[in-house]
Amino acid sequence: MTSRRAVAVGVVLTVAAAIAVGILVPAIEGGPGISDTGVYQRYGERMAAGDVPYRDFAVEYPPAALIPFVVPALLTSSRSAYDRDFRALMVAALALTAALIVLSLQALGASGSRTASAVAAFLAGFAALGPFVLTRFDLLAGAMTLAALCALLHGRDRLGAALLGAAIATKIYPAVLLPLLVTRRWRSAGRRAALCDLAITVGVAIAIYLPFLLLAPEGVVRSVWRQLGRPLQIESLGSGFLLALHHAAGMPLDWASGSGSQNLTGAVSTIASGVTTIVGIGALVFVWMRYARGDVVSRARLARYSAAAIVAFVAFGKVLSPQFLVWLIAVVVLVAGVRGAVATTLLLVACLLTRAWFPNRYWDLVKQFDPTASWLVLVRDLVLVAVFATLVVRIRAREPAPVESSSPVH
Repeated sequence: MTSRRAVAVGVVLTVAAAIAVGILVPAIEGGPGISDTGVYQRYGERMAAGDVPYRDFAVEYPPAALIPFVVPALLTSSRSAYDRDFRALMVAALALTAALIVLSLQALGASGSRTASAVAAFLAGFAALGPFVLTRFDLLAGAMTLAALCALLHGRDRLGAALLGAAIATKIYPAVLLPLLVTRRWRSAGRRAALCDLAITVGVAIAIYLPFLLLAPEGVVRSVWRQLGRPLQIESLGSGFLLALHHAAGMPLDWASGSGSQNLTGAVSTIASGVTTIVGIGALVFVWMRYARGDVVSRARLARYSAAAIVAFVAFGKVLSPQFLVWLIAVVVLVAGVRGAVATTLLLVACLLTRAWFPNRYWDLVKQFDPTASWLVLVRDLVLVAVFATLVVRIRAREPAPVESSSPVH
C-alpha cells in the first residue's frame, strides 16, 4: 500500500472511530448534566430572525463562533431538535480534529502505531470528560486551531496563517501561537515573509470581525473586553489555591455568577487573579523566547512549543472550564517521545480528575465549596501545571535536534 493510500485509509478509519465514539458516549452515559445549548439556541434564533449580534443583543463570543449557533436554529425551533443538531455538528468537529491529528503526525513522520495511539488518547480524553463536551462549541475551536498548526507542519505557511486568523475569530486562545508563527517565518524565510504571514493572520481575523465592527463597534468592544476581563472562575488555578486555603485555614470565600461562569469574589480573588495572570504571561513569554532561541525549522519542535503555549494559556488562565481540556489533548498528542507520552498521560489523568466533580458535583462545589471537589480542583490544576513543565523543561543540557523528514511524508 502506498504512503498516500495508507494515510487516506488512516483518515477514513479515524473519522469512523471518532463518529462512533461521539455517538456512543452520550448514548451510554445519557444526558450531559450541564448544557450550554440553551444559550446558543437563544443566540441562534435571534440571528435567524434577522437580529444582528453585538448590536441587537449582547454576545460574549467571537463572530466565527456564532456559525454553529445559528445553523441548528435555521433548521428547527424545537429545543430537543436543536440539541440534536448541535451535537451532530460537534461530533463532526470531533471527527475533523481526529483526522487533523493523523495529518499532522504524517507531517511529523510518525509511525502508524504512534498515530493510532495519539488518536486513541484524544478520543479517550473526550470520553473521559463525558458527553457535556458536545454541548459546547470548543471542539470546533480546537479543530480550527489544529487545522492551522497542521498546515504549518506541512509547510503551507500562508494557509496556516489564514487558518490561524479564522481560529482567533472563533476563540481568542489560538492567538498564543502567533508569536511562534512569526518567529518561525522570520528566522527561516526573512522579515518580509514573517510580516506577510502576520498580516494574513490579522487580516483574516479582522475581516471576520469587520461587518460587526461597522454595524456595532461598541458591542464588539464590550464582547472582547468581557472575554479578556473575566473574573476568577471557580475551577481555575487561582481558585484552586483559595479553595484549599478555605478548607485548610478557614479563609472566608464568596461566589457569584457572571460572564457566563461561576466565580470567586472579593479582594483575595482579585489578587489571586492578578498573580496567576502575571505567571501565565510569564510562562507564555518563556515559551516564545525558548522557541526563538532554538531550531525553528524543526516541525517536531513547533508542535511541542505550540502545545506548551496552549497549555500555559489554559493552566494559568483566570477561566478553566472543563471543556478546555479538549484543546490541550488535540495538540499535546502530537508531541513525540517520552516527553509526549508523559504529557499525554498527565492530561488523561486531568480529564479523569475533572470528571470526578463535573458535572455531578459541580453545584456542590459552587454553592457549598464541597471539600472533596475543592481539593480535586486544585490537584487537577496542578496536574496541568505539570503538563506544562513536562513540555518545556530541558531533559538534557543540550537537546539534540529530532530526526524528521525535510518534507511531508506521502
